[in-house]
Amino acid sequence: MKKLLLFCILTGYSSVFAQTELVFVYFTDKPNKAAFFANPLSELTQKSLNRRSTLGIPLNDQDAPIEQAYLQNLQNLGFIVTDYSKWLNGAAVNATPAQIIALQAQPFVLSVESFAKNTSTTTKQTPPKKGNDQISTNKILTNFNYGSGSAQIDQVNIRPLHLAGFTGTGISIAVIDSGFPTVNTGAAFSKIWNNNQIKGGYDFVTKTNDIYNTSLNPHGSAVLGAIGGYIENTFVGAAPDADFYLYRTENSSVEIPEEELYWIEAAEEADRKGVEIITSSLGYNVFDDPKYNYTYTDMNGSTSFIARAAGIAAEKGIFVLAAAGNSGDKPWHYLLTPSDNVNVFSIGGVDSAGTSSLFSSFGPNSLGIVKPDGSAQGTNTTTVLDNATITVNGTSIAAPIAAGGVACFIQAFPNMNREQIRLKLRQTASLFPNHTDQIGYGILNFGSIYTAALNTSEISKKEQMSIYPNPVKNILNIASEHDLQWLEIYDSLGRLIRKSGHQKTLHVEDLTKGTYYLKIQIKNQSYYEKFIKG
Repeated sequence: MKKLLLFCILTGYSSVFAQTELVFVYFTDKPNKAAFFANPLSELTQKSLNRRSTLGIPLNDQDAPIEQAYLQNLQNLGFIVTDYSKWLNGAAVNATPAQIIALQAQPFVLSVESFAKNTSTTTKQTPPKKGNDQISTNKILTNFNYGSGSAQIDQVNIRPLHLAGFTGTGISIAVIDSGFPTVNTGAAFSKIWNNNQIKGGYDFVTKTNDIYNTSLNPHGSAVLGAIGGYIENTFVGAAPDADFYLYRTENSSVEIPEEELYWIEAAEEADRKGVEIITSSLGYNVFDDPKYNYTYTDMNGSTSFIARAAGIAAEKGIFVLAAAGNSGDKPWHYLLTPSDNVNVFSIGGVDSAGTSSLFSSFGPNSLGIVKPDGSAQGTNTTTVLDNATITVNGTSIAAPIAAGGVACFIQAFPNMNREQIRLKLRQTASLFPNHTDQIGYGILNFGSIYTAALNTSEISKKEQMSIYPNPVKNILNIASEHDLQWLEIYDSLGRLIRKSGHQKTLHVEDLTKGTYYLKIQIKNQSYYEKFIKG
């Protein structure tokens, strides 16, 4: 397993169950599912049901809770049961070969599947250092000074959505990661904390609520910071007004397959809460016990348990994003699971110039499906931790930037089919219809998908609007058949620097050279154009 973590210390790990293996016991049915269908709120929140209703997704047997009597049956047989999945309808236990045979004979057991994929007992090769992502310290709010986060926001063109008032408000994002120290105390997170944007969290590793413990790896905090972090006049995340559920599923000191189960449990809980988005900067292929290792052939979107669950989450209407991996310059240079699932939107990394990050893992998945789907800045990327900005390298940080853009877009178009969003994001990326194995269809462009959605929606403008000349030296002209109500000019940091009336010409000779954003208000609709002052 290769974890896309910012930093941690490798420690040894010896299996407690030397004569056993981790297996998943599938149950035959859900005897009490009728009670669930009669009262879905017994298991799912109204927000979760609303998401399904909005997207036309019916409830099915996966949504019904697991049969508690079957879990008790396993315990009565002498097994320790701590992790289970209602989506997969079963539980994980450690069992000897004789116990597996006995389990398969139980009337409530459909089948038993081992997590082990290899029979080799050779010692595993030391995986790359977990710290592939490196850090060093160094009404709706829509008028931001993005500060050091400006370049990465503009690279994937999120600013037009922010200017339109779409900053993630009302959209719930589940961040599944390694822990969230300082999120409850750091000034960089005080905005989302004070505004009640952190809706809940849980540690599925320890089965406690202690997700802010300072002994935990802070990778999750940095990932959250890229989306929701805020330091006035210094940094703004990609979706600063979104809501968050924070789930720890990653134990940074060991490499064990149980972490896939923790992730599945977190995804199921996120679904219960009604989240619109899951973002995960964790990936797996090498474990402490080599019999659990995956091969590239296994990167097919359905072999790993975590990939199967991620696919189910997507089927429930959750937009699932996953970092592709940081193995591009290693002997294993392929993507990691769950980014191999066809319905998981996997994210590669690029630098500020748009060149693929050296470490960004290669696709496609083993079935030949293009992966990653798209890319965002992963080299020298800015986020926040505790009270300050930090600089990060890794697809771990590219993924949450993309997740923030998705949150803003879903706020603007909440009824759009999630598969359609995935398709449009690919089609508006910088390389489409071409792609490379390292950055997929290229750098994402949220402004482009937003404009395209506007132009096909009922509020689309009836004729093409344009501004000229662009670049401009003295006078900028706006061509439109409609009367203009007002115009606003924003600088590259997101600061409002000028507002004018309804005229269709703007004198800009006094502006310094650089990139600017023009907001054009017509009736009840706003349009956004970027121009360059020469």
